[in-house]
Amino acid sequence: MIPNCIPSRLVSRVSCLVLLLLAGCSHHPTRDTSTYTVKKGDTLYSIAWRHGVDYHDLARWNGIGRDYAIQPGQVLRFSPESTKAQTKTAVNKSTAEPRPPISTGPPIQWSWPVQTGAATFTTRPNGGLGLTIAGTSGQEIRTAAAGRVVYTGSGLLGYGQLVIVKHNETYLSAYGHTKSVLVHEQDNVQAGQPIATMGEGPNGSPMLYFEIRINGRPTDPRPLLPAIKQ
Repeated sequence: MIPNCIPSRLVSRVSCLVLLLLAGCSHHPTRDTSTYTVKKGDTLYSIAWRHGVDYHDLARWNGIGRDYAIQPGQVLRFSPESTKAQTKTAVNKSTAEPRPPISTGPPIQWSWPVQTGAATFTTRPNGGLGLTIAGTSGQEIRTAAAGRVVYTGSGLLGYGQLVIVKHNETYLSAYGHTKSVLVHEQDNVQAGQPIATMGEGPNGSPMLYFEIRINGRPTDPRPLLPAIKQ
């Protein structure tokens, strides 16, 4: 019981202070999502893909050269700020390990990655936006346009075993839920070249998840692809 001699205003202030102190004691620090520590098997493209940013921006924010080379243990920032040390290291890597440039060239002539008309446009909880294409297990998957393979692996949650192809400085395409991969990272591939075989999606049925990103942003692939012949 609170004595009558204590003013109610003082009691109210003390109560508020106690509640604030208790809230502070029970607070758990939130996960810092402004940085990312590179792990073995990561590429700049896969990290940018996972976090929904343009790999050009991620490279620029961290002073990474045009080879887009990163190393395990390196801390990447998801902001325009970067350190001089990061920039110096990136420049050294860029001169030490040059990559053949990909020409922006003429407009891309896209083609369907599999021969089927059973394609469904879908949005995904992980931020993906693309086509779910039904087929048969082991069916051949072909690259939708010429480019360079910049990622193969299963480290991106929700895509299964994934292949990402860089077509130029604007376009990337992704081929998810593959059964086997027929190419390696840094391989140059031609339009229509077999790059993987079809595996099973989350529901256990054979399928390909196909995605095109423009400047790092997923877009509806259907307007870019040729009309399906009925």
